[in-house]
Amino acid sequence: MAEDVLEIRWHARGGQGAVTAAKTLAEMSLTKDMYFQAFPEYGPERMGAPIQCFNRLSKNKISTYCGVTNPKMVVVVDPSLLDVIDITAGLDEDGIIIINTGDEPAEIREKLNINNRKIFTVDATHISLNTLGRFMPNIPMLGALLKVTQLLQKDEAVDFLRKSFDKKFSQKVVEKNIEALEQAFKEVKEE
Repeated sequence: MAEDVLEIRWHARGGQGAVTAAKTLAEMSLTKDMYFQAFPEYGPERMGAPIQCFNRLSKNKISTYCGVTNPKMVVVVDPSLLDVIDITAGLDEDGIIIINTGDEPAEIREKLNINNRKIFTVDATHISLNTLGRFMPNIPMLGALLKVTQLLQKDEAVDFLRKSFDKKFSQKVVEKNIEALEQAFKEVKEE
Protein backbone atom coordinates (compact mmCIF):
# COMPACT_ATOMS: atom_id res chain seq x y z
CA MET A 1 0.00 0.00 0.00
CA ALA A 2 1.35 3.42 -0.91
CA GLU A 3 2.52 5.59 1.99
CA ASP A 4 0.30 8.46 0.90
CA VAL A 5 -2.96 6.56 1.46
CA LEU A 6 -4.59 6.80 4.87
CA GLU A 7 -6.49 3.57 5.51
CA ILE A 8 -9.07 3.54 8.31
CA ARG A 9 -11.05 0.64 9.75
CA TRP A 10 -14.19 1.39 11.77
CA HIS A 11 -15.65 -1.10 14.28
CA ALA A 12 -19.23 -0.62 15.40
CA ARG A 13 -22.57 -2.32 15.71
CA GLY A 14 -25.32 -2.06 13.13
CA GLY A 15 -27.43 1.04 13.69
CA GLN A 16 -24.74 3.18 15.35
CA GLY A 17 -24.07 5.25 12.25
CA ALA A 18 -20.49 4.17 11.52
CA VAL A 19 -21.21 3.69 7.81
CA THR A 20 -22.70 7.19 7.68
CA ALA A 21 -19.65 8.59 9.50
CA ALA A 22 -17.28 6.85 7.05
CA LYS A 23 -19.23 8.21 4.07
CA THR A 24 -19.32 11.68 5.61
CA LEU A 25 -15.56 11.56 6.15
CA ALA A 26 -15.11 10.60 2.49
CA GLU A 27 -17.31 13.49 1.34
CA MET A 28 -15.38 15.86 3.63
CA SER A 29 -12.12 14.79 1.98
CA LEU A 30 -13.43 16.21 -1.30
CA THR A 31 -13.12 19.69 0.22
CA LYS A 32 -9.36 19.01 0.41
CA ASP A 33 -9.17 17.77 -3.20
CA MET A 34 -8.55 14.21 -2.06
CA TYR A 35 -9.48 10.89 -3.59
CA PHE A 36 -11.45 8.59 -1.34
CA GLN A 37 -13.12 5.28 -0.77
CA ALA A 38 -15.77 4.53 1.83
CA PHE A 39 -17.35 1.12 2.03
CA PRO A 40 -18.92 -1.24 4.55
CA GLU A 41 -18.29 -4.91 5.01
CA TYR A 42 -21.77 -6.33 5.13
CA GLY A 43 -23.00 -9.81 5.69
CA PRO A 44 -26.21 -10.94 7.29
CA GLU A 45 -25.83 -8.18 9.91
CA ARG A 46 -28.78 -6.88 11.79
CA MET A 47 -29.27 -4.00 14.16
CA GLY A 48 -26.75 -4.44 16.98
CA ALA A 49 -24.51 -6.97 15.21
CA PRO A 50 -20.79 -6.15 14.91
CA ILE A 51 -19.87 -4.47 11.61
CA GLN A 52 -16.80 -3.01 9.96
CA CYS A 53 -16.51 -0.22 7.46
CA PHE A 54 -13.50 1.35 5.83
CA ASN A 55 -12.02 4.52 4.38
CA ARG A 56 -9.10 5.19 2.10
CA LEU A 57 -8.07 8.83 1.66
CA SER A 58 -5.26 10.18 -0.51
CA LYS A 59 -4.07 13.19 -2.48
CA ASN A 60 -3.28 10.72 -5.28
CA LYS A 61 -5.51 8.32 -7.17
CA ILE A 62 -6.28 5.14 -5.24
CA SER A 63 -5.85 1.96 -7.24
CA THR A 64 -6.54 -0.57 -4.49
CA TYR A 65 -10.06 -2.05 -4.49
CA CYS A 66 -10.14 -4.55 -1.67
CA GLY A 67 -10.87 -4.53 2.04
CA VAL A 68 -8.55 -2.68 4.39
CA THR A 69 -6.37 -5.29 6.10
CA ASN A 70 -3.52 -3.11 7.39
CA PRO A 71 -5.06 0.17 8.52
CA LYS A 72 -3.11 3.16 9.77
CA MET A 73 -6.07 4.02 12.00
CA VAL A 74 -8.78 2.08 13.83
CA VAL A 75 -11.94 3.76 15.14
CA VAL A 76 -13.97 1.83 17.74
CA VAL A 77 -17.49 3.26 17.91
CA ASP A 78 -18.84 0.64 20.33
CA PRO A 79 -16.55 -0.08 23.31
CA SER A 80 -18.29 -3.41 24.00
CA LEU A 81 -16.47 -4.71 20.91
CA LEU A 82 -13.14 -4.44 22.76
CA ASP A 83 -14.02 -7.75 24.45
CA VAL A 84 -15.17 -9.38 21.20
CA ILE A 85 -12.63 -8.52 18.50
CA ASP A 86 -8.93 -7.81 18.19
CA ILE A 87 -8.99 -4.14 17.23
CA THR A 88 -5.23 -4.17 16.61
CA ALA A 89 -5.37 -6.92 13.95
CA GLY A 90 -3.29 -5.72 11.00
CA LEU A 91 -2.82 -2.25 12.52
CA ASP A 92 0.55 -0.65 11.78
CA GLU A 93 2.95 -0.61 14.73
CA ASP A 94 2.82 3.19 14.60
CA GLY A 95 -0.94 3.13 14.03
CA ILE A 96 -3.61 5.19 15.74
CA ILE A 97 -6.58 3.92 17.75
CA ILE A 98 -9.58 6.08 18.66
CA ILE A 99 -12.04 4.53 21.11
CA ASN A 100 -15.46 5.63 22.35
CA THR A 101 -14.93 5.40 26.10
CA GLY A 102 -14.79 7.52 29.22
CA ASP A 103 -11.51 5.79 30.13
CA GLU A 104 -8.17 7.52 29.81
CA PRO A 105 -5.91 6.38 26.96
CA ALA A 106 -3.37 4.97 29.47
CA GLU A 107 -6.12 2.83 31.04
CA ILE A 108 -7.02 1.41 27.61
CA ARG A 109 -3.35 0.74 26.83
CA GLU A 110 -2.99 -1.25 30.05
CA LYS A 111 -6.34 -3.01 29.80
CA LEU A 112 -5.74 -4.18 26.21
CA ASN A 113 -1.97 -4.58 26.58
CA ILE A 114 -1.29 -2.37 23.55
CA ASN A 115 2.27 -1.32 22.80
CA ASN A 116 3.64 1.38 20.48
CA ARG A 117 0.41 2.57 18.90
CA LYS A 118 -1.10 5.97 19.70
CA ILE A 119 -4.34 5.78 21.65
CA PHE A 120 -7.03 8.45 21.80
CA THR A 121 -10.30 8.30 23.70
CA VAL A 122 -13.49 10.32 23.62
CA ASP A 123 -16.74 9.63 25.46
CA ALA A 124 -18.89 9.75 22.34
CA THR A 125 -21.70 7.94 24.13
CA HIS A 126 -21.95 10.68 26.75
CA ILE A 127 -21.65 13.40 24.11
CA SER A 128 -24.38 11.90 21.93
CA LEU A 129 -26.75 11.42 24.86
CA ASN A 130 -26.20 15.00 26.03
CA THR A 131 -26.42 16.68 22.64
CA LEU A 132 -28.66 14.44 20.54
CA GLY A 133 -30.68 12.94 23.36
CA ARG A 134 -29.98 9.41 22.16
CA PHE A 135 -27.17 6.93 21.64
CA MET A 136 -25.75 7.84 18.22
CA PRO A 137 -21.98 8.16 18.67
CA ASN A 138 -21.02 8.42 14.99
CA ILE A 139 -20.69 12.21 14.68
CA PRO A 140 -18.73 12.60 17.94
CA MET A 141 -16.39 9.83 16.74
CA LEU A 142 -16.02 11.62 13.41
CA GLY A 143 -15.17 14.80 15.32
CA ALA A 144 -12.48 12.98 17.29
CA LEU A 145 -11.04 11.49 14.08
CA LEU A 146 -10.92 14.91 12.42
CA LYS A 147 -9.19 16.42 15.45
CA VAL A 148 -6.61 13.61 15.53
CA THR A 149 -5.90 13.62 11.77
CA GLN A 150 -6.32 17.37 11.27
CA LEU A 151 -7.89 16.54 7.92
CA LEU A 152 -10.33 19.41 8.53
CA GLN A 153 -10.24 22.11 11.14
CA LYS A 154 -13.27 22.36 13.41
CA ASP A 155 -14.75 25.35 11.55
CA GLU A 156 -14.36 23.57 8.21
CA ALA A 157 -16.07 20.45 9.58
CA VAL A 158 -18.92 22.52 11.04
CA ASP A 159 -19.43 24.31 7.71
CA PHE A 160 -19.46 20.99 5.88
CA LEU A 161 -22.00 19.43 8.26
CA ARG A 162 -24.21 22.49 8.08
CA LYS A 163 -24.28 22.42 4.26
CA SER A 164 -24.53 18.64 3.92
CA PHE A 165 -26.94 17.83 6.74
CA ASP A 166 -29.17 20.85 6.04
CA LYS A 167 -30.44 19.03 2.95
CA LYS A 168 -31.37 15.90 4.93
CA PHE A 169 -32.37 16.93 8.46
CA SER A 170 -34.28 19.57 10.37
CA GLN A 171 -32.36 22.64 11.57
CA LYS A 172 -32.58 21.37 15.15
CA VAL A 173 -31.00 18.00 14.23
CA VAL A 174 -28.27 19.75 12.22
CA GLU A 175 -27.36 22.04 15.13
CA LYS A 176 -27.35 19.15 17.63
CA ASN A 177 -24.97 17.17 15.39
CA ILE A 178 -22.72 20.21 15.07
CA GLU A 179 -22.75 20.58 18.86
CA ALA A 180 -21.77 16.89 19.20
CA LEU A 181 -18.93 17.28 16.69
CA GLU A 182 -17.61 20.42 18.41
CA GLN A 183 -17.75 18.80 21.84
CA ALA A 184 -15.77 15.79 20.58
CA PHE A 185 -13.12 18.12 19.14
CA LYS A 186 -12.72 19.59 22.65
CA GLU A 187 -12.88 16.37 24.64
CA VAL A 188 -10.77 13.87 22.69
CA LYS A 189 -7.90 12.74 24.94
CA GLU A 190 -4.41 11.71 23.96
CA GLU A 191 -1.99 9.80 26.14
